[in-house]
Amino acid sequence: MKTVDDLDVQGKKVLVRTDLNVPLKDGVITDDGRIRASLPTIRKLVDKGARVVVVAHLGRPKGEPKPEFSLAPVAVRLGELLGRDVVFATDTVGESAKAAVASLEDGQVALLENLRFAAAETSKDDAERGAFADELAALADVYVGDGFGAVHRKHASVYDVPKRLPHAAGGLIATEVDVLKKLTEDVARPYAVVLGGSKVSDKLGVIDNLLETADRILIGGGMLFTFLKAQGHEVGKSLLEEDQIPTVLEYLERAKAKGVEFVLPVDVVAATAFSADAEHDVVPADAIPADRLGLDIGPESGKLFASRLADAKTVFWNGPMGVFEMEPYSHGTRAVAQGLLDSDAFTVVGGGDSAAAVRTLGFDENAFSHISTGGGASLEYLEGKTLPGLEALED
Repeated sequence: MKTVDDLDVQGKKVLVRTDLNVPLKDGVITDDGRIRASLPTIRKLVDKGARVVVVAHLGRPKGEPKPEFSLAPVAVRLGELLGRDVVFATDTVGESAKAAVASLEDGQVALLENLRFAAAETSKDDAERGAFADELAALADVYVGDGFGAVHRKHASVYDVPKRLPHAAGGLIATEVDVLKKLTEDVARPYAVVLGGSKVSDKLGVIDNLLETADRILIGGGMLFTFLKAQGHEVGKSLLEEDQIPTVLEYLERAKAKGVEFVLPVDVVAATAFSADAEHDVVPADAIPADRLGLDIGPESGKLFASRLADAKTVFWNGPMGVFEMEPYSHGTRAVAQGLLDSDAFTVVGGGDSAAAVRTLGFDENAFSHISTGGGASLEYLEGKTLPGLEALED
């Protein structure tokens, strides 16, 4: 796979597919981590004298322009972080985009409006998607793929455009692939994986594959209640996927047969309602009151998880341990993050909510070996799936 370092881009128009899918509240960016992650590749192209055309998506506008999903605030923040003006186009392949690209001089940057305002970007119809890709490709001489958070999607800007232009991987994607290889090939052991988040069904594929590679799998978040129920425990009003219980039981049996250690919480923070103000207590994981719901792993579980990370040489963490956005239910996630930092392991935080939790809870991002920008893409890679966006960047 070629990288941006292999390209001669002086005076050329370079279409850079980045991941700028940042959270917005009332038009204000609440976490600019993904914008900052895109900077090294954009800066490198600017320094090489390229005319940089940045494209990205934000949210799920479902194929039509919606003001709340505009990339306009992102253009402002990108300009602030780059220390230079960023030309913003109010469409993706229309007159505004063409004018913005035409106005660029060497070393200048433009950002086009949200790609997902065009239904063809995400179309399942190859011809429809291809026609949109033709229009995007016509704006540039070279393509650089750097939006790791989208490489598991067969979208026009991710999969079809690089087939139409000379292409290379940006620094972010190159780094992500190197990191993921350390989690799948020649892994330093013990290899511990911490999985959280709300649904066990979202993680079934990755658990299936990790049973072949991991030494320990630690389960927290909303998904833990399906595991507890599978073991015959009361889970009260906690999140539960009853239909996944047979699969969970099968995984627990396979883990036992393979010598993979499954670590489940021993206590849970159980509340009377899904609210920071609700009455809540720490209860044993096997004795959750019928009228309560679990919203975090408990303090003893935090200590247990940290102890099972202490001697690890590789740790992959994807998914918070509880509803970390609410202070009473943030302590389990904090304990796991601290456990990663206290280990001597190669530590990878798998994007999405986990990365947001690291920042929200005030941890130093640089203290972790790597914070991925793509939780879903990371999981699919670890499942052993072929990612369309990576496939398209191969020569």
